[in-house]
Amino acid sequence: MKYFFNAWETVIRELSGKNIFLFLDYDGTLTPITQTPAKAVLPEGTRALLKKIASCRKCKIAVISGRALGDIKKVVRLKDLIYVGNHGLEIEGSVISFIDQISSRTRAIMQRLNDDLTKELLNIAGTFVENKGATLSIHYRLAKNSNIFAIKNIVRKVIKPYFAKNKIKVRSGKKVIEIRPSVPWDKGRAVLWLLESERLMCRKTFVPVYVGDDSTDEDAFKELKNKGITIFVGKPKRTAASYYVKDTEEVALLLKKLLTLQSK
Repeated sequence: MKYFFNAWETVIRELSGKNIFLFLDYDGTLTPITQTPAKAVLPEGTRALLKKIASCRKCKIAVISGRALGDIKKVVRLKDLIYVGNHGLEIEGSVISFIDQISSRTRAIMQRLNDDLTKELLNIAGTFVENKGATLSIHYRLAKNSNIFAIKNIVRKVIKPYFAKNKIKVRSGKKVIEIRPSVPWDKGRAVLWLLESERLMCRKTFVPVYVGDDSTDEDAFKELKNKGITIFVGKPKRTAASYYVKDTEEVALLLKKLLTLQSK
């Protein structure tokens, strides 16, 4: 994996004169990871950059997040963007819309898990369950390190009957455990669906540029291998991404460089 800014000349050759579809995770990518999701505020400078890039004739932007669709729209607050929530289960743009048809039975399971997990974790300080409708997130960033083993055991116990019957999928992230319906859909498949939808509607081919920092972004990195540019945010580690930047400040610098490239 190469440092993105050391490979900028290569990136220029890959993107120069091309239509670009920029996919951006939110937490940990556009904003630093915070103690709670509510504290992750998009910097105004980054919002201004996104607005300028979105206005470029040869560029489209999708913000793709584990947050619920309504939540990610609320925190970004920009028109002319495509919003992808719940790890790809919800997609909305000016002329595009996709809501995965999760059954009422599956939604009932999610609600039951939300209630049971909230009850079981009630006495462990620093934990909370975020009910996003189609998915759940168990946050424990504020919990004591000595309680993390107990938290994971409680989650494992509550979800075991549903996991054993393949009714849910579970994934760990940065101080969070994600519970999703057991459907063949994730950020990677959502990205491919968007690329094909835009190709058919616009009659153009787009080069995808995907920037993300967490385990759920790996699905997109893998799907886009040899199809575009994939960038991991953070310290270099085992990832399917081709490049990395160090932090969210460097993501903003990356956006500035892409804007300059699109303005030429």
